Amino acid sequence: MAGHRFHHSKAEKLLNPKRRELIAPEKVISILHISEHDVVADLGAGNGYFTVPIAKAAKMVYAVDVQQEMLDLLKQHAEQEEIENMAYIVGDVTATTLPPQSVDKGLMAFVLHEIDDREAAFAEIARIIKPNGTFILIEWEAVESEMGPPIHERIPSHQLLNEMKATFAHIELVHFHPSVYGIVVKHGQ
Repeated sequence: MAGHRFHHSKAEKLLNPKRRELIAPEKVISILHISEHDVVADLGAGNGYFTVPIAKAAKMVYAVDVQQEMLDLLKQHAEQEEIENMAYIVGDVTATTLPPQSVDKGLMAFVLHEIDDREAAFAEIARIIKPNGTFILIEWEAVESEMGPPIHERIPSHQLLNEMKATFAHIELVHFHPSVYGIVVKHGQ
């Protein structure tokens, strides 16, 4: 197993204000150029750290998570923020029920290190993203840090970049913080 699944009983950690020092949701919205015309998928949405701010900027958001408990917490969070443009989907990020080429933009944040079959996750991203769509994978750099999983569960950015080159032709590495990076995929460009 690549790592262990983050348990919903610790979900409050995901909304910790200290996370903003590492990566602000607004930065991701900016990198993806999310607009009110975009349909966005958040694969591994958790309780909505990225999902809720994205829903405020997008036309529609598909929040996918393998744990119903996380989606229940996300729904409560969205209701508090009066968000109504979100669909909650219980499912594995490597095999969602989203139709092919159904999303303009997407993200998978701090999930990939928990997945055994990363190639299946890449294939699913390629399947659901529209031509000329953009997707970002956000992960923990393989360095010691106050937040995040143990270092042995992290994926070094250079390794993930190389793995993704087999599936995606146009990728770019961005660093949000010394311990957090993203790989931006521009599909079909």
